[in-house]
Amino acid sequence: MPEGHTVHRIARQFTADFAGHRLAVSSPQGRFAAGAARLDGQVLTETAAVGKHMFATFESGDVLRVHLGLYGAWDFFGVVSPIVDGQDVRGSMGAPRLRRAVRMGEDEREPPSAEGGLVASFPPDPVGAVRVRLATEESVADLRGPSACEVLDPSEAQAVVDRLGPDPASTDDLDAAGQVVVERITSRGVAVGQLLMDQSVVAGIGNIYRAELLFRARLDPHTPGRRVPREVVRAIWDDWAVLLPDGIRTGAMLTREDLDADGRARAIVDTSERHWVYGRGGLPCRVCGTPVVVEEMAGRKLYFCPVCQR
Repeated sequence: MPEGHTVHRIARQFTADFAGHRLAVSSPQGRFAAGAARLDGQVLTETAAVGKHMFATFESGDVLRVHLGLYGAWDFFGVVSPIVDGQDVRGSMGAPRLRRAVRMGEDEREPPSAEGGLVASFPPDPVGAVRVRLATEESVADLRGPSACEVLDPSEAQAVVDRLGPDPASTDDLDAAGQVVVERITSRGVAVGQLLMDQSVVAGIGNIYRAELLFRARLDPHTPGRRVPREVVRAIWDDWAVLLPDGIRTGAMLTREDLDADGRARAIVDTSERHWVYGRGGLPCRVCGTPVVVEEMAGRKLYFCPVCQR
């Protein structure tokens, strides 16, 4: 499932290439026909992410909410501006005649419909079950496989946000947001490994970041929330507030803090070098050598070191 950094990157892609434009909105698949008709012809005014939800606001106040879920992804075609620290650096790409193709979901790669990261003609024909297409004269975004795609009014969109826990990339007060997370975790008897995946406790953390945050804190994921010291929970929040912006900037969940510049460069390319424990079930812990354990917690795979995190 795409985690918070990916959704923030997608929101920034829309800000760079779609905000301020009057969009042609359609539903090639047909399942979003009414919503597409409601948005078609409107100017996209802003796009934001909170946790794993993206909110695209149009001039009428209508808000397109998208949650990618397990299988959702956005395919971008045409002008796809590089995103560096959230800034539009379109000028480094040249003119719109460079027609790129990028898929943004759990990871970032070229869509199966593209060859060599480019599209031969623009706009490309929709391929497969495209739930919604948003288009300007220069850029196209196709959404497929989301768990949620709906048009909300502003109050309905705010109600969704209000149900979510704090997101470091969506708050101006990291200290106050951290205190909220501390209270929500230390007041519960549920395992901390499960609470970190609860989007009403803290927004944006998925399976990878959950496993890595807990390892970096050397915390047993089975520890009930109320038994985790408050300062440890706060340290996890502070760590999340560092890892999330790094993931937004690079597009990669690189969670090992022991890498030098060359090591980071290798890990950006080689996913097997990015993590302490995630995806390493049965392999030796990078710190103590004990085989990493993988088990199921609340229906999702949980990776941890039984020695470093005891």
